[in-house]
Amino acid sequence: MSDKPEQPQDSTVEPAVPVKRAIKSFVVRAGRMGTGQIKALAELGPRFVLPYQAGQRLDPQAVFGRQAPLVLEIGFGMGGATAQIAQTLPDHDFIGCEVHEPGVGALLKLIGEQDIPNIRIFQHDAVEVLEQMIAPDSLAGVHIFFPDPWHKKRHNKRRLIQPEFVAKLVKHIRPGGYLHCATDWEPYAQQMLEVLSAEPTLVNSAEGYAEKPAYRPLTKFENRGLKLGHGVWDLVFKRR
Repeated sequence: MSDKPEQPQDSTVEPAVPVKRAIKSFVVRAGRMGTGQIKALAELGPRFVLPYQAGQRLDPQAVFGRQAPLVLEIGFGMGGATAQIAQTLPDHDFIGCEVHEPGVGALLKLIGEQDIPNIRIFQHDAVEVLEQMIAPDSLAGVHIFFPDPWHKKRHNKRRLIQPEFVAKLVKHIRPGGYLHCATDWEPYAQQMLEVLSAEPTLVNSAEGYAEKPAYRPLTKFENRGLKLGHGVWDLVFKRR
């Protein structure tokens, strides 16, 4: 028999309410790192990879040492297109968000090899970076190129381009700024066009899909697809 006094039961305690988890548009996959990527992370990461700090607004002038139009890229993959665009538009500054470490290492390697000064990187969820660190009306543009299309219908809810996300995103684009999306999956292109057209603060720059802007390079994957007759759809909308 226990000698501990019996504790009175508190009838006011309510059962815990499960926390609703946000649906992620990405899955962090393991990837092999080459020696060049590992070296670039170690040597260039401290300079070009920015720390994620919730609630602390990014100061682009302090980061880049100048005032210039700021473009956010969400999910830059291995960074090849990002590097080319930054060189094509040297009067712009670019913030790239990518959760996959091999991609971060690959872009850092390009930055070092090609001496590209106008790119900085967040290795973090772009949605959280946007909400916590990017000031309203501060972006000249946003690039979302070939996001995961989540082909299966039951996974469509994971697609990044959804009404709720777009409504949050456009608040960070300055009036006259743009949102440029591209995809090689036609059902996703149709969804993008529907969602972006329904956002009242955006206006389409074209009648439907846009011609590929000159600054966006063709990727190796895209070139291969075009040769096989696969389509690519660009959408460019402006903030009112």
